[in-house]
Amino acid sequence: MGTIVCFGELLLRLGAPGRQMLLQSPVLDVHVGGAEANVAVSLARFGHDARMVGVVADNALGEAALGELRRHRVDTRAVQQATGRMGLYFLTPGAIQRPSEVLYDRADSAFARIGGGTHDWPALLAGADWLHVSGVTPALGQRAADGVLTAVRAARAAGAKVSFDGNFRPKLWEAWGGDAPTILRALMAEADLLFASHRDLQVVLGLEFPQATPQERFAAGAAEAFRAFPHLRQMAATVRVQRSVDHHVISGITALRDGALHTTAARDVSPIVDRIGTGDAFAAGVLHGGLTGLSAQEALDFGVAAACLKHSLPGDFNLVGADDVRALLGENALDVKR
Repeated sequence: MGTIVCFGELLLRLGAPGRQMLLQSPVLDVHVGGAEANVAVSLARFGHDARMVGVVADNALGEAALGELRRHRVDTRAVQQATGRMGLYFLTPGAIQRPSEVLYDRADSAFARIGGGTHDWPALLAGADWLHVSGVTPALGQRAADGVLTAVRAARAAGAKVSFDGNFRPKLWEAWGGDAPTILRALMAEADLLFASHRDLQVVLGLEFPQATPQERFAAGAAEAFRAFPHLRQMAATVRVQRSVDHHVISGITALRDGALHTTAARDVSPIVDRIGTGDAFAAGVLHGGLTGLSAQEALDFGVAAACLKHSLPGDFNLVGADDVRALLGENALDVKR
């Protein structure tokens, strides 16, 4: 099993219960999450050594968030605690034809104020196979952007591979007027594995991809990414067809620098319990496949199956194990386990 370091902000998610509108009744469901933390939890549950790096508030909320990660076997010793507040987001769950909506409340969080903390990256990355980061972190402000760029460059210097999930969040970038194309391009330039769609590359490279199908647009975007980023070895994404908020059809696609392109069969996902964190479950599944010696096709199949299972679980974390994912890929996937 591998060692993966994840750098990003731990969040508290406050969601309306069931399918209610926000504060339709005076109750909120609370979950711990965050893009990088979601990947760390999933990889830990797959049996890897997953380590979280970042900053949380030095109060009961920060302690609770760290405790939740430790409960899922994530190493949190490198998460610092600082004066300030926890980053929050509020979720209004969608239903049928009404989409879900996220309201961010992350300004001036303990993480954003100090850019995720000052860390001894050579020591933290010693012996690590991967550093995983996402485009959510630099969207929080210039200090956070500088912090994640320092991390990815330290990983490359330490010989660890870099996994970067584009995760473009326009609301966060607009809040401080950040130069998303320039900052994200610098981060993608350090990545070995990029989780992104053609839409992420439109933002970063300023190119249009007018091809007819999602698969063709992805292939064209990947070709441009390999030209722009010499370190990049692989790019992967899910392809999602939305019949309604509660019914999606999901497949996966990945491109390798040698020109190989792999796809998966489409999987019907309905009714959806919770969509949040499904992209992170996919990323963790693909990383797990690479760390355990699966072929690119097998790792992609594993990632899509992991993402599909996450749709069945409330909260941000994918709480299934590797055996559960393999079972879904098997012939008797839906049989009752006895």
